[in-house]
Amino acid sequence: MEKQRVREILEAPNLIQVDYAGIPVYIQSVAEDNGTATVFPLDEMDHEQMVEISRLTETIPVKH
Repeated sequence: MEKQRVREILEAPNLIQVDYAGIPVYIQSVAEDNGTATVFPLDEMDHEQMVEISRLTETIPVKH
């Protein structure tokens, strides 16, 4: 994912689905100077970790 898109997701009024290593995560903050973001899994909110922005992927919900 690109830094600009991470900023857009952080500023979005609604929750945008993002995955890290196949796990849905919430982006808490971004450190643009070193290309990392602080995230935590949606089902494990106390497991905060710093990850490379390039490893985040936006998940497009499937509409039925």
